[in-house]
Amino acid sequence: MPPLRLDTPVKFLKGVGERRADAFARLGVHTAGDLLRHIPHRYVDASSVTPLASARVGDEVACAGIVITKAVTPTRKGLRIFSAVLRDASGALECVWPGQAFLDRSIAVGQTLLVSGPIRHYHGKQMAPREYVILSDAGTEAPLEPGRVLPVYPATEGLSHRAIRGLVDRHLDQALGLVTDELPASVRQALRLPGLAEAYRLVHRPATQEEAEHGRRRLAFDELFDLQLTLSRARALARRTRSGGIVFRSPADLIAALGASLPWTLTRDQRTALNEIVGDMTSERRMHRLLMGDVGTGKTVVALFAMLLALENDHQAALMAPTELLAEQHARTVERLLQPLRIKPEVLLGKLTASSKSSARRRIREGAARIVVGTHALVQESVEFRRLGLVVIDEQHRFGVEQRSALVGKGAAPDVLLLSATPIPRSLALTRYGDLDVSVLRERPPGRGSVRTALRTAAQRERVLDFMREQCEAGRQAYVVLPVIEESERADLRAATTMADELAQRWPGLTVGLVHGRLKTDERDRTMRAFREGEVHVLVATTVIEVGIDVPNATIMLIEHPERFGLAQLHQLRGRVGRGGNESFCILMTGDRPAERLRAFAATDDGFEIAELDLRERGMGDLIGARQSGGFELRQARLPDDEDLLAEARVQAERILAGDPALQRTANQALRARVLARYPRAVDFFRTG
Repeated sequence: MPPLRLDTPVKFLKGVGERRADAFARLGVHTAGDLLRHIPHRYVDASSVTPLASARVGDEVACAGIVITKAVTPTRKGLRIFSAVLRDASGALECVWPGQAFLDRSIAVGQTLLVSGPIRHYHGKQMAPREYVILSDAGTEAPLEPGRVLPVYPATEGLSHRAIRGLVDRHLDQALGLVTDELPASVRQALRLPGLAEAYRLVHRPATQEEAEHGRRRLAFDELFDLQLTLSRARALARRTRSGGIVFRSPADLIAALGASLPWTLTRDQRTALNEIVGDMTSERRMHRLLMGDVGTGKTVVALFAMLLALENDHQAALMAPTELLAEQHARTVERLLQPLRIKPEVLLGKLTASSKSSARRRIREGAARIVVGTHALVQESVEFRRLGLVVIDEQHRFGVEQRSALVGKGAAPDVLLLSATPIPRSLALTRYGDLDVSVLRERPPGRGSVRTALRTAAQRERVLDFMREQCEAGRQAYVVLPVIEESERADLRAATTMADELAQRWPGLTVGLVHGRLKTDERDRTMRAFREGEVHVLVATTVIEVGIDVPNATIMLIEHPERFGLAQLHQLRGRVGRGGNESFCILMTGDRPAERLRAFAATDDGFEIAELDLRERGMGDLIGARQSGGFELRQARLPDDEDLLAEARVQAERILAGDPALQRTANQALRARVLARYPRAVDFFRTG
């Protein structure tokens, strides 16, 4: 065997081989270095194991024992309970997992289990484990090492966390000797962070939970530091390129006319955001601003004021939306609001006839089209603007960098305003949008209907469906949202197709529509337009309706299996109702015991508060994602808990870049290589100082 290197393919490691290497590949582990970076996602504390016989009712303990019996028991309410009896030298204890009958397939008689959780009294003493770890299979010995904290690794089919723990442990010492620490010693010492090799040892082989956390924070800092180096460099370059923007003057005639014609007054947040946008547009540097607001906070109106400022300065404005439905919705809103000003937007969509597209392109090229609303059809080579001054991009995260750049490139340094209806915490905004100026809308304009959120169980299903029927027969409309499309043996969920058929049979007097991601776009849009026009009373859907459809008459949303959705996603779905003046209802159809996270969701309609809850629950990596961040996801950083690390990462990144903007000095070249390994697209940022 050749000497181990961090780039050694994982299949050549002792104990791996071809089959396990294939399984590791599904986890993104291809080399020995990847295995070292495959960090435990939780730990089970076995440092103080309580003998089974000594566990007392009311205590929260960790115990270990051999499974001597197991069973799945149904209850009268249909709940299936998995139970297993463990035995050690002191005695036995029953463990129960309500609603988790599937554990019968993974826990076997003869295995040694480590369990932790509360001890309760129910027909005798028993534990309801919060965590369990299979220490060994039947017939093998697995004595617990005293003082051991057991890491639990992300696993996959054919490769258990137990097997991964053994392989990491076997190769850890050798791999640690190969680790190079790219973080400057001055940064490490200033923040009292362990060396990189020591951090890996702490997360893979901790003696205490505190040690594991100490190691994780070092790895988290590296992720945040690399990201802040990239964003700080992007900001610096953007400031250079944005210095030659259009200097708009503010005669404000059209803006004043729009303000006078609105049937409501702008909220304080809207006025603040508009002042920030006007300040950008009248300055010498190009605007590059994100307008982030919850559903219903009036982003489109603010953007419209900005577009009118461009028009007053003899420039055109373009608004690009990710779907034709959303573009049509924006066009209707803009046309309605600008009717008193006798300004009509031009609409350019892919579905238009060839002659209609040609006419629209001619009006855009000649400048007769002053405000243009469209989809990605706007970025086609055949589209030319006479004098594009402002680009507004809605749901900007749904466009690629190339599409956004292509539209901006249609003008000579136009200002850019990005819109997002997905509230995110400030800490996350500093990482995802660190190169943008950010305006936030939290207040809702008056006239919006309230949305009542309720948790209901299966026992209340009939009453819920009767309520929905009554509302629809009274002239309202309803959504029913499910997480899957079709029934399958592997998913015991109510599928959208099945639900649509059931409701159509149950309510013959109502029209039931169905949309999901597997439908062709034309068919899906046709059904959604019919719902918008009131021809469909009940729309059964998967999450394709999360954004892009505005039906003020829709007042009910029933979400099946809400536990399968993230909180931010639930909030986006809930935002589809309450868009008119009528009271609306969001009903979460849960199991017998609604999870605490769903109770917290039902208790607030503040999207930013929900984003914080979602961030704590799901972690930053899930929220920022590799595609959105342009590189590796942030796997170890946990916001808002690591906000202190984020702030330090930003300070240290700007300090280092101030002396070495492209990280070209010898002392920083290893750091530069690491940053580009994480963010390959950032290579242009670091070509030259």
